[in-house]
Amino acid sequence: MSATAAPTDVRRHILEVAHPLLLRKGFTAVGLTEVLAAARVPKGSFYHYFGSKEAFGEAVLEAYFADYLARMDALLAEPGTAAQRLLGYFRDWLDSQTGDEAQSRCLVVKLGAEVCDLSESMRAALERGTRGVTERLARCIEAGREDGSLPAAPDAQAASVSLYQSWLGASLLAKIARDRAPLDTAMAGTRQLLGLAQDA
Repeated sequence: MSATAAPTDVRRHILEVAHPLLLRKGFTAVGLTEVLAAARVPKGSFYHYFGSKEAFGEAVLEAYFADYLARMDALLAEPGTAAQRLLGYFRDWLDSQTGDEAQSRCLVVKLGAEVCDLSESMRAALERGTRGVTERLARCIEAGREDGSLPAAPDAQAASVSLYQSWLGASLLAKIARDRAPLDTAMAGTRQLLGLAQDA
């Protein structure tokens, strides 16, 4: 990392380097020394960017959700009906959890249970981020009711929470089993909940 880089760039760089480490090892097992060595940032400068490891963890989650929600917004803005956009989002989720690219794996699945018991600020960051996901899903489901592509969809808010819970659980089970079958089941359940034919 360049010594002349702006503080915000250095901070962002540390967060980007930390992401794959946390996906691989979890929050507790990753030491600050390891993160700073990987980022090529002097050890003494960590507290210039983050007040504590907990604040660093919260910042990692906020950065993750900022990127994730921006990608979600892009997917849900694709051409087509709301139903097509929603299924496109879930296909992207399935592909990201079954591909070889570890960077795309779900940080919520990896860190959720671990950090909620360790840190209230990290738990709150996870709650804010996941609320952002379900709000977007609910808006898309409501749009589908309006454009006629999801006429049989249940209450948008309840459906969005149910879908997100289903996909988080499926992602965890797929990780445990090293098998995509739970994600395929989540996709079938998604179509059923939304009143879509299995081959739509």
